[in-house]
Amino acid sequence: MSEPLLAVEGLNAFYGPSHALRDVSFEIGDEPIAIIGRNGMGKTTLCATIIGISPPRATGSIRFRGRELVGRPSYKIARLGIGYVPQGRRLFPSLSVDEHLRIVEARGNGAGRWTPKRVYELFPGLAVRKQHGGAQLSGGEQQMLAIGRALLTNPSLLIMDEPSEGLAPAIIEALIETFRALEQEGLRILLIEQNLAVATSLAERQLIMIGGEIAAETTASDLVASPDLQRRYLGVEPVKH
Repeated sequence: MSEPLLAVEGLNAFYGPSHALRDVSFEIGDEPIAIIGRNGMGKTTLCATIIGISPPRATGSIRFRGRELVGRPSYKIARLGIGYVPQGRRLFPSLSVDEHLRIVEARGNGAGRWTPKRVYELFPGLAVRKQHGGAQLSGGEQQMLAIGRALLTNPSLLIMDEPSEGLAPAIIEALIETFRALEQEGLRILLIEQNLAVATSLAERQLIMIGGEIAAETTASDLVASPDLQRRYLGVEPVKH
């Protein structure tokens, strides 16, 4: 049996006395995975803990290609091949699209297949707006830039935290198609989502997070087919594809 790309085992995370993650364990192999749950359930804390930016104290194990991540600084984790698209995009309002991309490119080793030119090919709308500042972009354009910025680190695993947040349905559909194309190229995706339709469109394997724990594992097919599961775990009305 091959080693998983990412293996999280017995992960606990703390903000001071607050126990934010509780014995979280899961693996990512050759298929995308979605972690879903309502606000405040620990999903963003999980992302931050994996990539080494938060919280101040974590125990347990996070192995990426067999290498332990707990205790490593975030820039070293990124260099191992993990890209991150944060919730809220976190762009610099005064920097242009092109400046955002060139800064990341300059920090790389120049050996990867992702370049600003390729990001513009993936997102032609950004090429038109390349001299516009981050604050001048629409929500969809900002998300494209955040994704393009992460791709320039040439990751083999891309972690995305709520990528559909605040976006119009048409933009979300376009992003879903982009994510599917990236998956077909071999990029592995860990998707953190509240939007059940997006999560179940992108990943068959679904983990449900409640109170800092993985409360259940199911499939997109079963989740979409079960209004009871949707109400019980997510407190949402049923979705239809």
